[in-house]
Amino acid sequence: MPDRPLRIGYVPLTDAAPLLVAEEMGLFRQHGARVALSEESAWAAVRDRLAHGILDGAHLLAPMPIALSCSLGGVRARLSVGAGIGRNGNTLTLSNAMAEEAGLDPDGAPLSAEAFAAAIRARAAAGRPPLRLAAVFPFSSHHYLLRHWLASGGLDPDHDLRLVLVPPPRTARALEAGEVDGFCAGEPWGSHAAALGLGRVALTGGDIWPDHPEKVLAFREGLPFESGVAVTAAVIAAARWLDDPANRDDAARLMHARVFPFMARETVRLALDGLTPTANGTRALPAPMRFREATLARPEAAAWYLRQMRRWGHVPEGVPDESALSAFGDATWHAAAALLGEAEPRTVTLPEEKAA
Repeated sequence: MPDRPLRIGYVPLTDAAPLLVAEEMGLFRQHGARVALSEESAWAAVRDRLAHGILDGAHLLAPMPIALSCSLGGVRARLSVGAGIGRNGNTLTLSNAMAEEAGLDPDGAPLSAEAFAAAIRARAAAGRPPLRLAAVFPFSSHHYLLRHWLASGGLDPDHDLRLVLVPPPRTARALEAGEVDGFCAGEPWGSHAAALGLGRVALTGGDIWPDHPEKVLAFREGLPFESGVAVTAAVIAAARWLDDPANRDDAARLMHARVFPFMARETVRLALDGLTPTANGTRALPAPMRFREATLARPEAAAWYLRQMRRWGHVPEGVPDESALSAFGDATWHAAAALLGEAEPRTVTLPEEKAA
């Protein structure tokens, strides 16, 4: 183990909870790791600090290790994924005006891709400017789930509207300022915008791909294997704790105090309870944010993201799949799970893919 604490970065989102819980409950120390968590303002900052060795590991968007393996965005790093951190948990939030145009159900039924496409075409026919939707990072689950959903409704994401990038903590402000007409971000930012009356949640990532892997815990090249195992074991233990409904009050209290003190605790708790806000109350999600079954980051799920990256021309054709997916081994997870007696989670079901 290194003599200094391991520096692990995270972006302020509900699905960073396993890291915060592991620190708060002493799980890192219990499993033999000394960890210093570092809150980062944007995914680009996490990527750069990890690539340059300032961070030893990080809470990353699931496609980011692929992007770093392929030198996308001009940044390259060799990583090793220790665990998955959360499944589901994204929301597509539209401005109030756009929600009305799209005919969003006040009781929270997910907006269909076809209805959204019809609204986009009506705007174009009326000569109005293209809609602006924000994702949080170019190589993100949000971006590829959003593209997949738009295309399923017959839209061309690169021509029928404008996709822009806004870091998660800025999404609600960008919606309020009229810089975007909607955004896809991890919770609680969509619920926060809705609570402020700035927009309405139209659907969730789990409505597009139920139980999709959302984030991963990845380590830089050269970190000792036993260090990654210790941190991963703590995260698995934290995921167990988070998925126990008896701990939801304490989890919401922790996330409110440590990460979101400016939000109402009720807003922070929504995603932990598997709810999103609607015009008439809340909707119970059939695919809520959960943690324990996400801890094994399966390569077949990463391969789905890679196929989307190839579909939209984001990965050079000459990059082999094996190289692009090199971060997604399972040795660290299995070694950590053995320490805890953790059974291997069920496999993931991939969304239907249509021809481009």
